Amino acid sequence: MKRLNVYIDGFNLYFGIVESGFNNCKWLDIQLLANNIKLPSQDLCETKYFTSRISNNVDKQKRQDIYIEALLTKSISITYGQFRNQPMQCNSCSNVWYDSKEKMTDVNIATTMMIDAFTNKFDVAFLISGDSDLVPPIKAIRGLFPQKEIWVVFPPNRESNALKKIANGSFVLGRKKLEISQLPEEVMSNYGVVLKRPTSWI
Repeated sequence: MKRLNVYIDGFNLYFGIVESGFNNCKWLDIQLLANNIKLPSQDLCETKYFTSRISNNVDKQKRQDIYIEALLTKSISITYGQFRNQPMQCNSCSNVWYDSKEKMTDVNIATTMMIDAFTNKFDVAFLISGDSDLVPPIKAIRGLFPQKEIWVVFPPNRESNALKKIANGSFVLGRKKLEISQLPEEVMSNYGVVLKRPTSWI
């Protein structure tokens, strides 16, 4: 059996689901998903989820908090980046406003994958993302550890030719895999609170 680690770019996956119209797939059990996409010859060792806490929208923040609390009932790890306000300017009228951008997720994924490769934590890695910024760490890992396999699992509408070329292989997450990998409608949190799928995610 080959040891498998799964690394998930949370926002890349989420927006791929949203843009595909798969609204009923947002309540995703990422550990179950990892088990549903692995091969029989692979032993799932770790599932690692990378995201940032939303800070610019109260309703979205509440839904994310519920979802993260539900994920924390699973045997996964979560690594957080951050949202930063940055100034934006209209080229036509020079009006300035501030927009929140997610930062550090790709760096966190790259760092974690490199550390896990150097400490021999996996034989095969699945990267669920379509972010081409992750080409350099994949290239480095494959160059330093040619016996290790890096597969890219593309969220819906998130394919990248650059990632395809550098990985050992790739495939796209289909709607069926997402639909059969949902959390229960109600999840008991680690603190004894019942967490329900947000109504807008049904």
